[in-house]
Amino acid sequence: MQEEGPESTAPSYFYGTGLVNVPAWVLASTEFNERPQQLHVRGVRESAPGLFRLLDAAPDPAAAGQTFARYMGLLFRRPPPEVENATCGRRHRAPWRELLAGWGMDSNGAAGAVMKGWVESRFGLAPTFHQETLGRFPSSAWLRYVEQKASSRYHNNDIDRQLDLLFEYAQWFIRRFGMPGRTFVRLWRGVNGFAEQAVVQGRLRDRTCVLRVNNLVSFSRSRERAEEFGDWILEAEVPATKLVFFQGLVPGAPLAGEGEALVIGGDYLVRASYV
Repeated sequence: MQEEGPESTAPSYFYGTGLVNVPAWVLASTEFNERPQQLHVRGVRESAPGLFRLLDAAPDPAAAGQTFARYMGLLFRRPPPEVENATCGRRHRAPWRELLAGWGMDSNGAAGAVMKGWVESRFGLAPTFHQETLGRFPSSAWLRYVEQKASSRYHNNDIDRQLDLLFEYAQWFIRRFGMPGRTFVRLWRGVNGFAEQAVVQGRLRDRTCVLRVNNLVSFSRSRERAEEFGDWILEAEVPATKLVFFQGLVPGAPLAGEGEALVIGGDYLVRASYV
């Protein structure tokens, strides 16, 4: 049962309504992962019909990625240098690529907070970790997260809409090309500790358990690559509908070369092994 009061630590206490067609408590469950359904951020496809008409005409994944990158570059382009100098003193205008690059460098930095905040607003799932465990509210940990996710550095070029389009493009790509998997994708995550994920059912030593991971989390497409990041290897069957970004989606994009996949979090049944 959910705890009462402003200092509750129960995960469901922080669930929001989101903008997708599935309640947050369902989306976060292992039952959803076993029987996933399509996810759509409300109104995004309708707001960009031209993009999806162009994508439907793309003959292969590479052409689709180029089409998406070109569209995003035109829609969220930087102003000419003379205009930028005159109006905002060359103020940083962060496109989705720079946000992904920031996540790759440090998922607990400002870029990571913005992306976790986007998941919170669109899918209703609050983060469970940012630099430290986000437990009781209010707290200094929550204050730091809120300050970073609202940073003007990343919010002066409609960054939430950019991420909305990236997610909807990823879901279109999966349905169109069946990559990296039409329904489920086997992914791995290497960890050295369990501060960023908690065992909620079972035990690690039993090799199979349910972990609660952050609201946005990185996995690897290969076990060998995951082993570079920790001694514990977590293997999960991830619903394709929870993929935000993955290798092959946009050629040359940050994270693509590392085989990294960004996944909407919640509770996952995992197979755990120690290297």
